[in-house]
Amino acid sequence: MTASQRRSTLPATTVVAHAVLALLTVIILVGARYLGAALWQLLAVAGAAALLHVGAVVVRRRPWVGYSIGALAMLVLVTMPFPGWSPGMLPSAACFPYMLWRLTSLVPVRSSLVALAVAMLGIVLNEVVAWDRLPPDIAGWTRLIEGGLLMLVVVGVWLAALLVRRRREAGRRAESERLAEAVADERSSIRRDLHDVIAHTVTVMVARIEAAAVTTADPATRRELGDIAEAGRDAHQGLRAMLATLGPATVAPRGEVPISLDALPDLVASAASPLHAVTFAEVGERQPLSLSAEVAAVRTVQEGITNALRHLEPPVEVTIRLRWTPAELVVEVRDDGGKARREAGSHGTGLLGIEERVRTAGGTLSIDDGHDGWVLRARLPTKEGA
Repeated sequence: MTASQRRSTLPATTVVAHAVLALLTVIILVGARYLGAALWQLLAVAGAAALLHVGAVVVRRRPWVGYSIGALAMLVLVTMPFPGWSPGMLPSAACFPYMLWRLTSLVPVRSSLVALAVAMLGIVLNEVVAWDRLPPDIAGWTRLIEGGLLMLVVVGVWLAALLVRRRREAGRRAESERLAEAVADERSSIRRDLHDVIAHTVTVMVARIEAAAVTTADPATRRELGDIAEAGRDAHQGLRAMLATLGPATVAPRGEVPISLDALPDLVASAASPLHAVTFAEVGERQPLSLSAEVAAVRTVQEGITNALRHLEPPVEVTIRLRWTPAELVVEVRDDGGKARREAGSHGTGLLGIEERVRTAGGTLSIDDGHDGWVLRARLPTKEGA
């Protein structure tokens, strides 16, 4: 069954309700025939009842058309002379409050007020006609009670439909906000991965160029390489400013970036140069880690190397150490302070992102700024210690 077929098919409960109301109406009309109702009256009432059922079906797709059909049918019923009682009380007349409900739930609130006014005017007309035809032995106050009860039913239906509509709209707004938050999280995820990959790659590239500039004997080549390194740093700052437009990073990363501890030796080797001594050591027996903890460990090493190479004048020594215990992994990235510190420039969010990753993995992050360099230390629980 296609989507359009599903939309055009009535629910089974609706079909059953239509069938029950129609059957009860037929039974009442048969009884009215024995009470003396003329054939034309029965046909007119039966036609109006059929229009009510048609309107209840049409109102699902075309609210005003269906409601108009129902209002016309009710006008016929309330003005039709009938022996003993008003045909407006037929079981099929229950379709009209349903049409008011559907219309109120689909059209603007101000438009639904018009529909409510039409229904209330119909009740007034029904009671005026009934009052005029009231037998002498029946008190007139009975019409007032009936009219009041019908007003309560109609207004109650309208208010209930309005309440359901507003709840549905609130649900849609909540869903829209959830989707907007998901989009913002996705942008943050992209931003963080771009920062991790680009910042590290550009920083290592600049560091290698600076090392080549120091080791070359040709002054012109040294100046050219120095200019290239400075251009690389400027490009790095520009990239950071551009990525900042995507908003603060708030979620864990995704993408084609290293997330395995097995990638750390290659990461360290790619950062080493004649003026950048980057060493890696691992102490203790490896323990199982959660994926979030492993990602946090790799990112801590990556960010520590990036910051050391970016903010310190070479020569620089960076030591990465992983120390395992059964309960935790301690990741330590330590530098010697280099020859001097460079001007920091704009502040990025790399360390903030690392702190969030470590916290999300159930660990803690500390940053120590000593006289002999920086120490970035992350404590991450193993699966056994979690």
